[in-house]
Amino acid sequence: MPVTLCLNTSTIKPQPMLDKIRLTAEAGFPAIELWINDIYEYVGQGGEVRDIEKAIADHGLTVPSMISARGWGEAIEIEYPIMKDEVKRRLEMTARFGAQWLVCSPPRMPCGLWQVTARYKDLLELGRQMGAKPTFEYISFFKSVYSLPQAWQVVQDADDPDATLIVDAFHGWNSNSTLDDLKAIPVERISHYHIDDANPNIPPCQQMDPDRVMIGEGPIDLKAELTVLKEKGYTGAISLELFQHELWARDPAEVLKIGFDRLTELIESV
Repeated sequence: MPVTLCLNTSTIKPQPMLDKIRLTAEAGFPAIELWINDIYEYVGQGGEVRDIEKAIADHGLTVPSMISARGWGEAIEIEYPIMKDEVKRRLEMTARFGAQWLVCSPPRMPCGLWQVTARYKDLLELGRQMGAKPTFEYISFFKSVYSLPQAWQVVQDADDPDATLIVDAFHGWNSNSTLDDLKAIPVERISHYHIDDANPNIPPCQQMDPDRVMIGEGPIDLKAELTVLKEKGYTGAISLELFQHELWARDPAEVLKIGFDRLTELIESV
């Protein structure tokens, strides 16, 4: 399956910025998914963006996607221009790192799909000006757009050639989204795939980010999802994304070795 193995740095969140880059490369991942808030924090502590750019180049990594833009969907009208300006800054940062996608998250609390869709359409136009594309994300424990079918509806209703979504194994399972839901989405509308597993001891629709577990340790049929993606002809990035506190406390090199080996084995089995 011709895809790019990628690490979302949330998997080793406590590590310093430059160590995240080094560890990603040493584990064998050719690509890294950066969090813009980590970049802001690094600069706030006296670092320079060019230090991060140099580290990525020195380690031969690519950056397919960056995370994230929030608050744009639910902002009241008077605040929306402020939130839109922040999305603009994040799109500029995304373009600077040569990434194609900036992940745009839905509102945490209930919000009309019409408003989310209209504003996502705004961001798509902004992305064309900035040189990076906003891609839409659904989050299973949020109360607005929490399932794959809902996210696909937003993308369709945006009626824009650049409108795409991220598929996430955990959020799909945790919202009872199905393989048929995944099959319904044209491959050109899938920007990125986040891979993770779910806690085997907690039912779907009840899990949060820290409940994710290493791939192969939970109930999600990851091979079935990857098979659907392969049949569609998906050739983008597959990014390991975990938020597990127990993993954060372990040796990050060991965690990444396990993740890389399991991800490689899984992809080769499809």
